Amino acid sequence: MMKRLSKPVSSVLLCSALCLSTAAFAQDAPKAAKTATTAGDEYPDLFEIDPFGGISIYGQLNTGLTMHTDDGGLGGIRLAYNPTPHFGLELWGDYAGANIRFLGTTANETYPFSFGAHNWNFGMNPVINILPRGSKVQPYITAGVFGTIFTPSANAVFNANAPGQAIYDATSLRSNLEAGFNVGGGVKFHLTDHFGLRFDVRDLMSRNPTYGLPNSNAITPGVYIPSKQLYQGLQITAGLVFFGGNTKCPPMPAAPPPPAPLPTPTISGAEGTICAGKPVNLHATLPGVDAARKLSYAWTVNGAAVGGSSPDVTFTPQGANSFSVQLTVTDTTPPPAPMERPKKFPVRCWSQPAAPPPVAPVTATATMTVADTTPTISSVTATPNQLACAANTNGVHTAQLSATATPAACGGSLSYKWTVSEGSVTGDTSSSATFDASSLNFEAGSQAQSKSITATLTATDPSGKSASQTTTITVKCEPTFVRLDDVIFAKNNARVNNCGKRLLIDDAASRMQSGDYDIILVAHRDTDEKESIAGKGRGKRATPPTPLDEQRALNSAAVLSGGTGTCGKVDMTRIKIDWVGTDQTSETRPGQCGTSATKATERKGSEVSEADKNRRVEVYLVPHGSTALPPAVKNPRPLSEATMKALGCPK
Repeated sequence: MMKRLSKPVSSVLLCSALCLSTAAFAQDAPKAAKTATTAGDEYPDLFEIDPFGGISIYGQLNTGLTMHTDDGGLGGIRLAYNPTPHFGLELWGDYAGANIRFLGTTANETYPFSFGAHNWNFGMNPVINILPRGSKVQPYITAGVFGTIFTPSANAVFNANAPGQAIYDATSLRSNLEAGFNVGGGVKFHLTDHFGLRFDVRDLMSRNPTYGLPNSNAITPGVYIPSKQLYQGLQITAGLVFFGGNTKCPPMPAAPPPPAPLPTPTISGAEGTICAGKPVNLHATLPGVDAARKLSYAWTVNGAAVGGSSPDVTFTPQGANSFSVQLTVTDTTPPPAPMERPKKFPVRCWSQPAAPPPVAPVTATATMTVADTTPTISSVTATPNQLACAANTNGVHTAQLSATATPAACGGSLSYKWTVSEGSVTGDTSSSATFDASSLNFEAGSQAQSKSITATLTATDPSGKSASQTTTITVKCEPTFVRLDDVIFAKNNARVNNCGKRLLIDDAASRMQSGDYDIILVAHRDTDEKESIAGKGRGKRATPPTPLDEQRALNSAAVLSGGTGTCGKVDMTRIKIDWVGTDQTSETRPGQCGTSATKATERKGSEVSEADKNRRVEVYLVPHGSTALPPAVKNPRPLSEATMKALGCPK
C-alpha cells in the first residue's frame, strides 16, 4: 500500500481551509444575507477564470522497492460556470513536477535508480459555495473526478532506452494514464467586481503509475513497481480570479412611504349603569389624525347596523340585556400614484415597487350592560374536592363548601341554600357550609370504588329571583381488608379442629376467590398456656420446640394450602402468617365454633367459653398488594415451602 506521508500535512491544511471558510462565513454572514435577499445575482461572477500556482506533496509506495515521489511545484488553470447562487461546475488542469526515486533493496542489492517525471492533471468538479454568488468572501467545498498522465521526462526515457544504458531492466519506461477522485475546499475573495484572489487545498487519490516498468508483486531482479496501489497527493494553491457576468445594478430609488396607520379609536358614553329605555349617546375619538384624511364610520349594536357615517350615534336599549357595541373606521383617502422608473435606470434592474397597501380599518368595541335584578354567582368551590370514604380511616372525609354571590343592582340581601346529591351538609343556609362523606355507602371488597357528589348552591333575593351553581366532589373508597371469624383452639394445643377447617376452607378460601385477596393469619396464645410445644422425634433427628402461637399459624396455613385430603389448595404465596404471643389487644371474634382437642368431643353451635376465645388465630382477607394492613398484624411473614411440605395436610 501507499504510505500516506502527506496525511498529517493534508489533515492540517484541510482543517485550516475549513476553519478559514468558517471564519469567512461568520464575518460575512450579515452581508451575505443582505446580498442574497437583494441583489445577489448582480455581481459579475457567473463565469470564472482562475490561473493558479502552488506545490504538490506526495507520499511514497512502501511495497516493492519503495517508490518515492518528490514534492514539487505546480501551475494550472480553472474554468468555472456558476448557474445558481450556491452551485458551480469547474473544469481544471495543471502541470506538476513529480520526480521518482527508489529507496528499497532486493536480493541484498540497493537500487538508487531515479528518473525525472511530471504529472499532467485534468478534471471536473462540482463546487458548493457556502455563501451565495456575489458575496465578498465566498468559502466553498468541492469533490470530483480527474485523470493524471504520469509522464517520465524525455531525458529519463532516453537514458533508459540508450544503447548500453539500460540499467536495472528499465528500458520500457513510458507514460501512464490513471483516473481518480479528489476532494477539498477553499475560499474566494472579491477585491473588485471583476477581479479577486483564490486559495485552494485538495486531496487527489488514484491508482499508482508503473511507468511501464515490471509491475508484478513478486520480487524481480531489476527495477519494478507493484501495480494497483493507492497513490495520493495534496495540492496547495493560490491564484487570481477573473469574474465575468452581469454588471452590478444601482440601488433602487426609495419608494414613497405608505400612509400612516390609523390609531385605535376609543368609544365614550357606554360607561356606568345603563337602564332599559333610556337613550345612550356614544362618541368615537381618533387622536392625532390629519384633518385632510377622509374617514368613514360604521356602528353596530349586537351585530345590527345603527346610525350613519358619523363619529356620534344614539342608541336606546330595551330589556335587561348586555349590548355589544362595535365601531369600524375606514380611511377612504385616494391612494398615491404608482412609482415610475427613472429614464436612465436599467430595465433589468428595475423591480416595480408594490403599491402601498391600503390603510387597514381599525375597530373598537364597548359593552353596555343594562341593570338586571337577578343575582349572580361567580364561583362555587369545594376544598378539598377529593375525599375518602369512612372505611379509609386515614383519609379526609369533609370538605369546606364556599361561594361568591352578588346581588342585583336593585336587589337586596341574598339567602342561601346548599344541597348535595348524597351525603350530609352542615351550615347549609350560609355562603359557607361543610360537606361530610362519612355517611356514603360503599360495597366492601377488594375493588376500588368512587362516587361523584354534586353540591348545589342556590342564592335568592327578596323578590324571589334566584341563581344556582354547582361544584363536584369526588369520594374515593380504596380496597379494605375483610376480617373473618377467629379459629379457636383447645388449651395448649395447635390442632385445627373440623370446625376451624370449615371456617378456613369453606369461608376464607371460598371468599378469597371472589376478589383479588391475600390471607393473613395472626396467631395468639392465652396467658395460662405453655409457651411452646415439644418438637418431634428423638436424638439427632429431633426437631426443636416450636412456639405454640407460631405452630397454630402454620397449621392454619397448612389447612388452606395442603392440597390433599380435607385441606384446601390456596397458593401458599398468597398466604402470610404472624404470631403475637399473649398480646390480646385486638378484638376477639370467636364465631360459632366450640373447641376440643379431639373430634369426638367437639362442641356444637355457638358454645365458646370465655377461656376459649383468647386461644385463637385471626383470619383476614387483605387486597393483594395493599399496604394498609389490619392493626393486629405486626410482622407478616411468607410461608416456607420446606416447612409447609413437611406439615402436609394436618389431620
